[in-house]
Amino acid sequence: QVQLVESGGGLVQPGGSLRLSCAASGITFSNYDMSWYRQAPGKERELVASIISIGGSTNYADSVKGRFTISRDNSKNTVYLQMNSLKPEDTAVYYCNVDRWPSGWSSPIRYWGQGTQVTVSS
Repeated sequence: QVQLVESGGGLVQPGGSLRLSCAASGITFSNYDMSWYRQAPGKERELVASIISIGGSTNYADSVKGRFTISRDNSKNTVYLQMNSLKPEDTAVYYCNVDRWPSGWSSPIRYWGQGTQVTVSS
């Protein structure tokens, strides 16, 4: 079974930093693109950052560009999200995601971690 386990969330003051980790199992990790999403109360889940399996290309939501960095360590089956200069509007539950496309399927199977709470408050 595919499992994604996030860690590293918590309470931080505005301007502070956190590093989230997501440990994956049940997949050949290096073959998959990985993403971080977040969801604040009353809002849709939104894509925060993604990283390609090969080549290291990354993409970020405009709201986090220059502040967040996504990275991966394929030897540890882990993807990270370094969050700097945190703002109150970054408060959300953060989810690790991987999409798997079985042969012949028209849509992916979406796998999610349990989520980790990030609260930015003074």
